[in-house]
Amino acid sequence: MNKAKVATARWQDWASFTLGLWLALSPWIVGYTEHESATGNAAFLGLALALGCHFEAACDFEAPEWLNLAAGLWLVIAPFVLGFSELHVAAANSIAVGSLVAMLAASALSLDKEIGRLWERHGWHKRVADHSR
Repeated sequence: MNKAKVATARWQDWASFTLGLWLALSPWIVGYTEHESATGNAAFLGLALALGCHFEAACDFEAPEWLNLAAGLWLVIAPFVLGFSELHVAAANSIAVGSLVAMLAASALSLDKEIGRLWERHGWHKRVADHSR
């Protein structure tokens, strides 16, 4: 892994770590602990995200970015699946943190040369360019 990729990935890992800590503590900070599924989802996923990102940054692993991407996407849809979309603060928090985590993971994954080769080998970059016109 080149130095630029390591520096960027570590920054992204620590940003996701911070978002994970925020997510884990947010039910108590902004006050939506009365809703069990929103609180449980935030606490569990926040702690898992923070711990995973800590070890990922400290040990320089790449594979967990896929898990971060999945966690981010889950956080975006969780308010609708778990039924707390009417709790505006909890839903907005979940969607915002999930979007940021997914974007950070996608950005880190975009630095992976193997994924770039796969992207080009299958011509996906051309398909995306054709659809954007």
